[in-house]
This record gives sequence, C-alpha cells and structure tokens, in this order.
Amino acid sequence: MPQPFLTAHWRYLAMLNYTIDPAVLRPLVPAGVELDEWNGKTFASMVGFLFLDTRVLGAAIPFHRNFEEVNLRFYVRRREPSGSWRRGVVFVKEIVPKPAIAWTARLLYGEKYVYLPMRHRLAYNAGAEQSPSLVEYTWRQRGQWCRLGVRPSGSPHPIADGSAEEFITEHYWGYASHRGHTVEYQVEHPRWRVWQTSDCWFECDVAGLYGSQFTDALTAAPNSAFLAEGSAVVVRQGDRLPDMARSGTQP
Repeated sequence: MPQPFLTAHWRYLAMLNYTIDPAVLRPLVPAGVELDEWNGKTFASMVGFLFLDTRVLGAAIPFHRNFEEVNLRFYVRRREPSGSWRRGVVFVKEIVPKPAIAWTARLLYGEKYVYLPMRHRLAYNAGAEQSPSLVEYTWRQRGQWCRLGVRPSGSPHPIADGSAEEFITEHYWGYASHRGHTVEYQVEHPRWRVWQTSDCWFECDVAGLYGSQFTDALTAAPNSAFLAEGSAVVVRQGDRLPDMARSGTQP
C-alpha cells in the first residue's frame, strides 16, 4: 500500500449536489475510469470544508496547517481485475488560499488547484459548540466575493445504506489526468454523520470560474444538500494507472 502523503482533519463539509448532463463531464473523464451514477443520474458537487492540522509526509508546514477549500467534483469508477469497483472522484477545480498547497497538488497529482483569497464563517446553536447553525465558505474572484453555504437543521445522523448521502461521500479514490497519464490515489476516512439543511446557497460567476458548460447545472437548484461532520483523513501517495485508451463511457 502506498505511504501516506497527506494527513489532516476535514471538518464541516458543506455539500451541494447537482444533476448534470453526462455529456458535460465526459471530456474531463481520465483514461481508465468511467462516469458513475446514482439512480440513473449523473452528479457534480460543490463542496466547501476546512483543512485542519494538515501535515505533508508527516511534517507540519508553517502557516499551511489550517485553511479552507472549495471544490467542484464529479463521480467515477474503475473496475479492478477482481471484478469489483473502485469508486472515486475527479475534481474540475479546487480553490485554496495557500499558493504552496495549490502548486504542490498540481505538480504531484495533476489536480486543478488554484489560489484565491478565502475565508469562512461558522455559527453555532446556543449552548452547543458542536451543533452548527450556519457554515459558509467564501472566495474572492475577479474582485467579487463568492459564497457557498448551508444552514444545518436537527441533529447529525448516520448515513443510510443506499442513500444519496452514501453515494456522495463514499467515494474513496481520486483520479486525475497528469502528464498524459491517469494518477490514482486513495483517501481514507471513517463513515461520516450528516446534518440535513434548511437552506443552502451557492453564488459565483460559474462561467468565469468553471466554464459556460457548467452554467445550466450549477445555477439550478441542487438535487440535495447536506453538511458532513468530517473526520481525520489520510491521502496516500498516488500511482500511475497502466496506459489505456480514454474511457469516458457510462456505467
């Protein structure tokens, strides 16, 4: 098993999930994997969360331990020789406020990280420090502040088998096209609890940040939204998949 490359705590993952035409995603599917779907639908997710106590190869990098991330991702799978599936994600773009993080991820994994000024806002229910009432992530794009947020409701509950929450959160592999090859890496974390939401919002120049092909999907109401509590995570060093023709086919 590859050695851990990065360890951290991911906290308060605001996840807005959109149905999207698979034709939008097919050109972005790395070779060797194919689009994954749930209940006959293809999804892309806007995800904002906190990176805490981040360590690279076991070392804490000064001023780069705690920061925000917002990403746009979609879901893929790869069949193993045994016949079982590895379910993973592909990132369209990942925003962080640390230039060194963005540079390292682009260099080693081919991930599409960009650096933009960011901040976040957390509010809690009275007398309950672990019960958030508002979670919001913001980033500055071309002089304007964009935002992604949720208002959790009720108490966190375990993820149900076969649910949309399970599909969105239980993809434990990452895939990226890098220097003409596909890189695969494993992400480890326990099964999370989630809050349902009473409200959610996503406001930005979608075409300017992600491309006009994403405008229709990301300016519509999300199919679902929830807040995952997060946990400690391990991201293992990536491996290059054997060379093969681009897949991009539907499951």
